[in-house]
Amino acid sequence: MELLTALFADYTLRTVALGAALLGVVSGVLGCFAVLRRQALLGDAMSHAALPGIALAFMLTGQRDPLVLLLGAAAAAWLAALLVLGITGTSRIKEDSALALTLSVCFGFGLVLLSLLQKRPDAAQAGLKRFLFGQAAALVERDIVVMAALGLPALLCVALLWKHFKLLSFDPEYAASLGMPTGALSILLTTLIVMAIAIGLQSVGVVLMSAMLVAPAAAARQWTNRLSIMVLLAASFGALAGVSGALISATTRGFSTGPTVVLCMAAITLGSLLCAPERGLLWRWIRGRRQLAPVD
Repeated sequence: MELLTALFADYTLRTVALGAALLGVVSGVLGCFAVLRRQALLGDAMSHAALPGIALAFMLTGQRDPLVLLLGAAAAAWLAALLVLGITGTSRIKEDSALALTLSVCFGFGLVLLSLLQKRPDAAQAGLKRFLFGQAAALVERDIVVMAALGLPALLCVALLWKHFKLLSFDPEYAASLGMPTGALSILLTTLIVMAIAIGLQSVGVVLMSAMLVAPAAAARQWTNRLSIMVLLAASFGALAGVSGALISATTRGFSTGPTVVLCMAAITLGSLLCAPERGLLWRWIRGRRQLAPVD
């Protein structure tokens, strides 16, 4: 009861919980399409590729404005996604190799840029290192506004193009036969995933952001075969992990909020893998025991 009171009364806790919940909802919804299209690792590559975008945005503008830095991150992540698609489409390199190459090169380039920025007198005040592992506890109201400005239009776009994205995720060949612009829709969906990554960088960082894309969708997939229910469950699981992580980190000394949110999401995913009806490992074990039981 005290935690709930503090959640609504304490400004810092309320802001952090709201930001983490917003991240969980947006990443949960868009992560479903990434998982269904077997592009989960693409989210990992894009999140790591966002680091040089943040550094370059600061180098070019000299501003630490969250919107400027996140737009730089989104631009770099989007270019990295197009690079992966271009490599796989124009060469014999397979997707996993292209993802690994893009991830390592972009992340290494970002670390080099951060090392160069350390020599600048204003780099320490920019707080760029917090984008590595996130710093959700430092979120303020302005950051929440920026996250909402990027995340809510992405959710609205998913709602408006629901049938198109659904068909693209399950049967892209049939969607193309119907005359749908599958290439443009694929780029748009990738762009929306980039926006989800951008809003999560301040909370969980580039290293852990891929978990927030994959884990809610993976957990929700265990409970249902319907995409609409899967999306709602993924959004709910993401929001629950965000609020739970914020509360645990606020009441436990030394716990960082971003990693705690990811651990809460991992716990939800593990519980789904074990206990979900039909697909849960526990239910499978019970059914197996019943089948092997002797008949009287």
